[in-house]
Amino acid sequence: MRHHEQDLQGQASRQAHQERSAPSAAPVSVAVNSSRIRSAPQQELIADAQHEILAHYEFSANDFTMDPTAEDLDVNQREQLETEFETVEDRDNEMLAEIMQNIDLRAPPPPEAKHDSPYYPYDSKTMFLLDTLDNLPRLRLSNSLMRVFIWILRELGAENVPSFDHLRDVQKRLRAKCAVPTIPGRSDLGNVFYLNDPRTLIAKDWATPEIRKHIHVYPEIPEDGIIRKIWHAKKWRNDMDPDLLSPMYDSGGKHFYGFANVPNAKTILISALDLSENYLDLQHENVLPHWPTTVPNCDSVNYPAKMPNPKRALADGDPLYTSFIEYFSDDVSGNWSKMWNKHWNVYMSHRNLPRQLLQQEFHVHFVSSSPHASVAEQYADFKKIIESTQHEPVKVRDGMTGDMTRFMLQNMIDPSDNPMQSEIAANIGAKGNFPCRKCEVGGTQAEKQQDELYHSLFEAGIPRTKEKIVIEIKKQLHLACSGVAQHVKDSQSATGVKDAYTQHWIQDLIARFHAMKDDPKNSRSNDEIKAELVQWVLDNREKIYSGFLTTNGFDPTKDTPVEILHTILGIVKYIWHSTHTSFSATQKYAGSLIGQQFKMLAQANIFHVRGLVSDTQFAIWRAVGELLALLWVPEIRKPDEYLADIKVAVANVLDAFAVLDPSKMLTKIKLHLLTHLPKDIPSFGPLFFASV
Repeated sequence: MRHHEQDLQGQASRQAHQERSAPSAAPVSVAVNSSRIRSAPQQELIADAQHEILAHYEFSANDFTMDPTAEDLDVNQREQLETEFETVEDRDNEMLAEIMQNIDLRAPPPPEAKHDSPYYPYDSKTMFLLDTLDNLPRLRLSNSLMRVFIWILRELGAENVPSFDHLRDVQKRLRAKCAVPTIPGRSDLGNVFYLNDPRTLIAKDWATPEIRKHIHVYPEIPEDGIIRKIWHAKKWRNDMDPDLLSPMYDSGGKHFYGFANVPNAKTILISALDLSENYLDLQHENVLPHWPTTVPNCDSVNYPAKMPNPKRALADGDPLYTSFIEYFSDDVSGNWSKMWNKHWNVYMSHRNLPRQLLQQEFHVHFVSSSPHASVAEQYADFKKIIESTQHEPVKVRDGMTGDMTRFMLQNMIDPSDNPMQSEIAANIGAKGNFPCRKCEVGGTQAEKQQDELYHSLFEAGIPRTKEKIVIEIKKQLHLACSGVAQHVKDSQSATGVKDAYTQHWIQDLIARFHAMKDDPKNSRSNDEIKAELVQWVLDNREKIYSGFLTTNGFDPTKDTPVEILHTILGIVKYIWHSTHTSFSATQKYAGSLIGQQFKMLAQANIFHVRGLVSDTQFAIWRAVGELLALLWVPEIRKPDEYLADIKVAVANVLDAFAVLDPSKMLTKIKLHLLTHLPKDIPSFGPLFFASV
């Protein structure tokens, strides 16, 4: 009955609209390319299609044209109209698909894909454009609409227009040949997830000529002393294990390798232009130097055992380089609606590329996502993949030289936001007694009220290291083997070390201790149960420690630079709250702003709030504005002078906050993290690249 009433209403609406629009109604025509000769059946099909299209669009336009008074409709009426419109839209797609299937879209045999074609592996430019159009990430096309495009191109006489089936066949072959493989993963906690293969993602950079020419493979000492790129900074140039860097230099096909992990060796810088003969050349000419092997305290004693470099065999005659990975993650909602549905997303970027490219969305690669597997669980499988390249380098055709080359992967930096960086660094979090992931500053709430400890928050404390963290986690695991949860909690509170990943195993060990103790068949003492659990920990240490703490060349306490976007803008949010809450009802303010608006406030608000805020508040706005201007720079011209300015600017911000509200230094870890900027900047260069 309800549907019948709607049909009657629809007929009445169409009739009324036809009466209103009859005087100005004009016939609609569909242009057909008459220059092409068709058979009688084809012409008949085209005529039928024209007739159906005309009838179809006349019905759609007249059926749901809303009166000018439609603004007066209530919510239910509007929802009903929207539902009816969606129903007609679905019917449109079905009818359009049926029409296009009846039209003869068969094409002549497609041309063969030629290797020398600029559109290879596509067989034509038309095929390339259609596939590109069909894969736009924010404009998805239905099969029906793609058929329409192909029909239009055919009618316009375009060349090399494929059939719809041929287009899909080519796409299927290309996906099998060129797509990024999705690898199933299963964490040690039993959670299933999938990740895109990072080897393929980076291989595409090496194989694409327009990207390959920007890949930088060596640390660099800038001639003018200006630090612009991450390969100018201390981390890449000085701090990394040389065995993790690109191990060789390619001089026109002749490969020069450095020493690999030679004990007590001293680093000597040699210009690439001075290289003449490599190890194999000297060996062939029988002119290798004879190093003493028995002289004590002589560095050269260890040289013969390390030559030739073992990685020369891995390269098998191809150039061999290292590609550095920027691995970062965040928790996001998996819903379009405002209802929170937590997912852990993981992304990566190729740090051998310059900053200008990394700011492009194209170079931010999605790796994995899961509502169940934490970031540490997902990283465990990612770590296995990048470590496999240390023994089996990825082989790819170099997009710049055309020759085969190989590369290894190495995790270098994690620019996630502060909570995620704290989690991967096994820190207890901002609410703990020791809230800093980078240093050991902190104490109990009572201790923080004392002058000495309060003052320590204004400076970077004793640095944390992943080696110290692993030792502390081992202690917590042994404590868990005794079955007393409180002992573990006390240790975590006293040190600030609490790894979210290992915490699962700690709780599991405590539960297993009590289950074994309460077992009626148990005849073992508490010490014997503990010894059994301790042995299990030793046998399974590979899976109970977070991969972030066991990755060579990556230290989450050092390689998680202060993420200035959320840190600085978080501080701006504190000031803005203090500022606008004191405004009167007649003064305008915004209580809910986004990051871009906070950026604008940080830069421009100082010119507008004089006289509206107190002198103390104004001093904070000025101090934060100066620090912001210093941090958002693309290059560092005078490093020593720049770092001195940063230290002064940070001290001004902290002092101003302490005057306005001393408790902020105790409760807001972002303020203390500013003290680590002078350490992070020399290691990674300008930090605005790490704004995610």
